Amino acid sequence: MATLELANVVKTFDKSTIIHGVDLTVSDGEFVVFVGPSGCGKSTLLRIISGLEPATSGEIRIDGQRVNEVAAAHRGCSMVFQSYALYPHMSVYDNMAFGLENLGVAKSVIETKVQAAARMLKLDQLLQRKPTQLSGGQRQRVAIGRSIVREPKLFLFDEPLSNLDAELRVSMRAEIRDLHARLGATMIYVTHDQVEAMTMADKIVVLRAGRIEQIGAPLDLYNRPCNQFVAGFIGSPRMNFVPVAHLPMAKPGTHTVGIRPEHAQLSDSGPLSMVVSQVEQLGSTSVLRGHVVPDAPFEIILNGQTPIRCGDTVRVSVPPEHVHCFDQNGQRL
Repeated sequence: MATLELANVVKTFDKSTIIHGVDLTVSDGEFVVFVGPSGCGKSTLLRIISGLEPATSGEIRIDGQRVNEVAAAHRGCSMVFQSYALYPHMSVYDNMAFGLENLGVAKSVIETKVQAAARMLKLDQLLQRKPTQLSGGQRQRVAIGRSIVREPKLFLFDEPLSNLDAELRVSMRAEIRDLHARLGATMIYVTHDQVEAMTMADKIVVLRAGRIEQIGAPLDLYNRPCNQFVAGFIGSPRMNFVPVAHLPMAKPGTHTVGIRPEHAQLSDSGPLSMVVSQVEQLGSTSVLRGHVVPDAPFEIILNGQTPIRCGDTVRVSVPPEHVHCFDQNGQRL
């Protein structure tokens, strides 16, 4: 377990700046998720922490010690990759033991560590199999087990579930959270999937174009996004945005009003009118899609099933406490 501090970290490739002066503190035992759209710099930042990429400037400190000049192998970090990166000719046991063997760890110690990690990850019956004989979820567990046996200060995950199908991603999310609870380890997890971020993180770091937009607990970001970008990125489906002229219940200086689909309500006296263009019947919920003005697509989530059909016109209201107001620069009011 360890603390991590980034102080004004900058990364430049050629003449292009990819990371713009990032400051971040990760507490001991914290599960932190970097989230943002593709190309925002989250994987680059993870590689800088691990030592696989050098920072152009700024400081990286692990447990208070500057590690900028420390090689990746000696930083006490262990990374789990999207591609699993397993040796196909080795058994599960040998894949998990390989890093310790390279460090010259005694065979008896390796045996103890691998067996303990295998039991924790439910791999103890699969230790003699090759990676090609495993499912995607089992392979990812082997990659995680390879990290566990090294007992790193920091666990780093770079989009580890991206190659899995939707059902398996859900179960693996729960397994990684359970693993964090059992180990009490400091973990940093990169994803572009904000649902993963919301369900797994103690703290979310939202990145855009190499800059941190907001840091906070999942519900803090959901309830009080600092700007329109975070508001639109956190939450699924994404927040609806409506020009203020079409919804007068707004603070002075408001340019755009944000309304989450789950907070919109059908009401005969609602100030917004929407022609329904799509209806999704999901059983426990229904999703209505349409436009309240030509350039403002709008979604409504209803509990249960609905008789509303495509082409129907509905009136929409929003409780004032669920209205988010943004100025002309997209900043929260």
